[in-house]
Amino acid sequence: MQAEDRGDSRADGPVGGAPTGGAAPGEQAREGARGILRQPTAVWATAGASVVAFMGIGLVDPILPSIAEGLRATPSQVSLLFTSYFLITACAMLVTGAVSSRLGGRRILLAGLALVVVFATLSGTSSSVGELVGFRAGWGLGNALFVSTALSVIVGAASGGSAAAILLYESALGLGMACGPLLGAVLGEASWRYPFFGTALLMAAGFLCIAAFLREQPRPARPTSVLDPVRALGHRGLASTAAAAFFYNYAFFTVLAFAPFVLDLTPYRAGGVFFAWGVLLALFSVVVAPRLQSRFGSPPVLCAALLVLAADVMALGYGGHGTAVFCTVLSGALIGVANTVFTELALGVSDAPRAVAGAGYNFVRWFAAAAAPYLAPRIEEWSGGTRMPFLVAGAAAVAGAAIVRARRALLTPRAGRPKPGGSTRDGMAALTD
Repeated sequence: MQAEDRGDSRADGPVGGAPTGGAAPGEQAREGARGILRQPTAVWATAGASVVAFMGIGLVDPILPSIAEGLRATPSQVSLLFTSYFLITACAMLVTGAVSSRLGGRRILLAGLALVVVFATLSGTSSSVGELVGFRAGWGLGNALFVSTALSVIVGAASGGSAAAILLYESALGLGMACGPLLGAVLGEASWRYPFFGTALLMAAGFLCIAAFLREQPRPARPTSVLDPVRALGHRGLASTAAAAFFYNYAFFTVLAFAPFVLDLTPYRAGGVFFAWGVLLALFSVVVAPRLQSRFGSPPVLCAALLVLAADVMALGYGGHGTAVFCTVLSGALIGVANTVFTELALGVSDAPRAVAGAGYNFVRWFAAAAAPYLAPRIEEWSGGTRMPFLVAGAAAVAGAAIVRARRALLTPRAGRPKPGGSTRDGMAALTD
């Protein structure tokens, strides 16, 4: 998800978001806005495929009830579509950097896209929920290979400076997160199988474009080890960031995976709700969060976002239907802020290379993304109602805020690393982030 450190300022600067050539962050942003449209075809091909890759995360939200009905599955069984996807993604974080540093970014992008095409197609042909869960796991591996490499490829191939490359990637992230539920709703209204086939076709087009227009990128001087991300977590600041992000992601993915069952809307209406959610996520991640950080600093902004998110998800569970819809949409704004701040801290608090620090951080937090969809429906079954899963999610968000508060002295960017309010953002983290 981050560009590979190559031992020079060219690789480190763009991904870390540190100003290059003495330019201020505001000046970089203006330069990026002017240069974002003047990009080589290879960059547009990679960015377009990135949009579709991020669409795949929220694609199933509007059609979860339809899948459950079509395959005669329970909500707890259908929620495993997220669990298998993100469990594989978490494990893949340890190996994608090592493989990419040896084989090259272009090959990894193509391999990831090919896997998504195959497993998205197979998902649409599933005859049981068990098959679908297994195919989503393969899809998660392909998506992990792709999104963990796409930003470094865009930075390496883009014109107009690093700010333009990062802005383009973030725009692809926001567009994908917002449009994924819409695609799922439009195609899923006819059949829950069609969104999977549609995604496969779009990713196949992305595969052909990248194969035709993208050249291989330079490789780092020193290949990354599989154990490097785990060793990086030995840094207290990075470990604290990852631990807080683990609890935050539990709350985040309780909303993403379990709210569709609480809302109980048609695919079209659910798609509209999560489209609005994705728009707020993108807007607050790219525009609002950096301004808040510049004014108040990262730990205070993060604590406030997590505490408000805790209140929001509890209200989602305890309020009426209209309150649930409103709180679901509002959570996108809070998630956007938290994603941005968490990612900047993950890349800036330690002295590990950014690619390594990001891999270790993502390895920890994606396990929460796998756990929440699995546990939320089971907590509902155990408690006999939909309130308890959101109460647990709210408590998790409070726990994340408590860790940030207690370890705030460690959550300060090192010299030469990303500063609060800068332009560092990781694509999966803005979910992804």
